[in-house]
Order: sequence, then C-alpha cells, then structure tokens
Amino acid sequence: MAVTACLLVAGLMVAMVAGVCLGSVHLGVGDVLGAVGDNLTGRASRVDPIDQYIIWDLRVPRVLLAALVGAALALAGTALQGLVRNPLADPYVIGVSSGGTLGAVLVMAYGTTALAGLSVSVAAFAGAVVVLVAVFAFAQISGTFTDSRLVLAGVALSYVTTAITSFVQLQAQPDQISGILFWTLGSVAAARWSNVLLPLIVTVLCGGWLLTRGRGLNALALGDDDATAVGVDIRTFRLGLLVVAALLTAVSVSNAGGVGFVGLIVPQTVRLVVGGDHRRLLPLSAVAGALLLVCVDLVARTVASPAELPLTIFTSLIGGPLFLMMMRRKPAEQG
Repeated sequence: MAVTACLLVAGLMVAMVAGVCLGSVHLGVGDVLGAVGDNLTGRASRVDPIDQYIIWDLRVPRVLLAALVGAALALAGTALQGLVRNPLADPYVIGVSSGGTLGAVLVMAYGTTALAGLSVSVAAFAGAVVVLVAVFAFAQISGTFTDSRLVLAGVALSYVTTAITSFVQLQAQPDQISGILFWTLGSVAAARWSNVLLPLIVTVLCGGWLLTRGRGLNALALGDDDATAVGVDIRTFRLGLLVVAALLTAVSVSNAGGVGFVGLIVPQTVRLVVGGDHRRLLPLSAVAGALLLVCVDLVARTVASPAELPLTIFTSLIGGPLFLMMMRRKPAEQG
C-alpha cells in the first residue's frame, strides 16, 4: 500500500503543477512555484503581474477545485458501494447526482424563485437529499432494507429526475440552454477562491468521518448479522453513510456540475490494486479521484484550445472501456 500511496500522491503533485503551468498561456514551473510561494508567504511578487493573476487567481483555484471534486466523488462512490455491497453503486446509480443536477438546473432556468430563493449550490444539495430520502424510503418499503432494492429505486428515480431535468432544459431560454448543457456535463471553469472553501471544508470533514469508518464498512461487507455482532449500529451507520455521500455529491454537483463515472470507476480500479479493505480503499480512492479529475480537466481545456470541453466527455471515454475490461475479469480476481 505504501508504494501505491506514494505513487498516487507524487502523481497528483505532478499533475497539479502541470495543471497550473499548461493552458492557453504556457507558464514555467519556476514562475508557478514562485507565484504560489509569494502569495502563501505574503512576499512581494517577483512574477509578471499578468502571469501572477493567471496563476494565483485562475489556475490554482481551478486545479484545487478539480482535485476536491474528484476526491469527493471517489469517496462518495466508495461509501455507497460499501453501503449496498454492490460495486455498481455510485452517486449516479443511487440517483443522488441526478437529484442534485435537477435542483441546480431549476434555479439556472427559472431563477432563484424556482426553489424558494435557494441558490444553485443549496438547490443542488436539496435535490440530492430529497432524492436520497426517496430512494431510502423505497428501499425499505416493506420494512426491511434491501441492497438490490436500493439500487433499483435509485436507478428508477434517476431516470425520473433526468426526465424532469430534460423537460426544464427544453423550457429554458435559448441563451440559457448551452450554459445549462455545458454545466450538466461538468466543468470547473468557473473556479475561483470564493467557491473553493466550501468544497474543501465538506470534503475534509466528510472524508475524515469516512476514514474513521473503514472498519465498520468492512464489517458491513460481511453482512448485517456480522456487522451487528462486532458492535455496528446498522441503521445509524447506513444513515450516516447516506448523508455523507449526499453531502459529498451535492457539493461536487453544485460547484462542477454533473461529472460522471468518477465515483464508479475510481473505487473499482483502486480495489483491484489494494483489495477491498476500506481502511486502505477510502484514502487511496480519494487521492486517485483527485488525480484523475485534475488530469481530465487539463486535457479538457487544452485538447481543443482555446475552446474548453465538458469533463464528462473524457471521464466517460476513460471509464466506459475500463469498466467493460474489469467486467471481463473473473469474480475471484475482483477482490
């Protein structure tokens, strides 16, 4: 695990520096490190003012937001897969992402009055929570929680919310449609320091909570009876996992739109390398998710420069074939 963790952290650091250096304006590593160091220490900047603005006000918050969203989605996917004991579970399959997207799109299309004055980020969180509560209620409709029923209810409600989102998009003004469409496919182009703080706080707090629950997730993987035998309060633990997953997903959707496949493919890939122990899986998935989205964002804004492409185009192109390759592996090899 130590080697894998070192490689992932080193790769993330390199990707983040590259993400700040590369773009429509190429900047040297020395200028980037100098500008960051000057701002962190409060020294007078020795870097050209325009380069300083590009580095500190545009690219550093953008790279940080991409890393935070990638880590948050990977953590949410890992938690949900452990919760329902199903490797196909992720914020989209459970319907949380679709609910968050619907809430945000309603505000973007109809203004803040559409949801009682809620802002886009709050509306995204509210939509995610409403769908999550509905999914949980359907999963226990006969009084007994069933993992497969939770997934089926999530898929069904995801289709419903996606249909409503599509209807809202059709009702939007022509000048709003392209912005909404781009946003639903994911982008961190609007990243500024003002919208990095909340994702940072939520990801650190929720990620810290999850990292202390690795043993509980391992026990849950053995079944409800075994988890209860080792002292896990099943109902409270599941509710906590759902709320944390909803928080991580909602803060991601509200700041970066609908970025697909990260919560599904990252935990799957990391699990193949380090096994199914959640004490290792959770932190490594967070770093791998951050690394993936920083790299994807770099490609999305450079491959067709000066135009930018939505993130989900690339996460789907990477995640789809990779997922199909993993499906061909024997169950015993999947840990």
